[in-house]
Amino acid sequence: MTSSSVIRQLLPGEREPVHSYQQVTFKQQRMKTTTNMASEFGLMAGQALRVVMPGKVALPGEDSYLQARQIYNGAVEYQPALFALCETVADVQAAVRVAREHNLALSVRGGGHDWAGRSLRDRGLVIDLSKMRRVEVDVKAQVATAEGGATAGDLVAAAAPHNLVGVTGTASGVGMAGLTLGGGYGPLTPQFGLGLDNLLGAEIVLGDGRKVNADAFENAELYWALRGGGGNFGVVTSMRIRLHPLRELLAGIILFPWSEAKSVLHGYADIAASAGDEFAVITNILSGPDGDPVVLLAPIWTGDQAPGKQAIAELQRLGSPILAKIGPMTYSDLLRTFDANFVNGRNYELQTRWLPKLTPEPIRALLDAGS
Repeated sequence: MTSSSVIRQLLPGEREPVHSYQQVTFKQQRMKTTTNMASEFGLMAGQALRVVMPGKVALPGEDSYLQARQIYNGAVEYQPALFALCETVADVQAAVRVAREHNLALSVRGGGHDWAGRSLRDRGLVIDLSKMRRVEVDVKAQVATAEGGATAGDLVAAAAPHNLVGVTGTASGVGMAGLTLGGGYGPLTPQFGLGLDNLLGAEIVLGDGRKVNADAFENAELYWALRGGGGNFGVVTSMRIRLHPLRELLAGIILFPWSEAKSVLHGYADIAASAGDEFAVITNILSGPDGDPVVLLAPIWTGDQAPGKQAIAELQRLGSPILAKIGPMTYSDLLRTFDANFVNGRNYELQTRWLPKLTPEPIRALLDAGS
């Protein structure tokens, strides 16, 4: 609040407002004091943490701090008190205990792709798992064990040599733990379910620093909560993820001119309403090479290719494509197609709506927004 927002001419019969310039000044002073106290607590916590984690703590003003604070959405301005750059489960346990001892709020940074920036706790301690990215694959059981900082790209790269895939989001850099704990939808969801449906178990560090395992047989209620419950249950240091056989898929992009947007979206809605589990389509309205809006359909077919070609041809016939590039590709190739759109540091504003189906009303809203 500024002084101009509380100092104004009084209307006839109006009393002096409750707020005054002095009160605003006191409020600002309290905020400044709180910030200074948080910085002091962060410094004390950093000193304590460096005793048990030498070389793995980043404080404001250090190059390592600036690097750790860089996330997907550059519009997020949160300033954590410090980062714990964890490499082992013991590091995570130490960070949790130090945060508790110094009364610091905690957050966890995996891939850093949450658009709201919730991986960065303002004036808190951030447990950074970006160095814990190992993935091991049990080919016979078709299960991957991924550390808490492993990304979609890490999982896909480990599974691909065995013609296996896991359910991921649409970009390689998205962290698997954050994606899965929040639900986890992506190109393979129609065929293989959400990420949470494929979580078989997790190793988690609780708020008191204890390490436990959670699955259908051990700590079953915690396992239930992890599958789509989001954060606040602890720090997931590794996950066991169900994998699925998939050698390659049929996929690509189709671009339509804006003049055909209405008919394309209505036609797409009809196709999507009756599509089988093998068919997923990512739909986007974006700027074309000349700056005018275009409609993008990105079909992904995971079944036999003959019916897949027919289904994708039906999409192409919805209009006169500016560009249609479709063909067999690996799942790794598919994720790389979208990676260029997920660059850290750009500014984003997002809102979401879930629709049971794409009806004329939301289509009109999309067309208005695109225009």
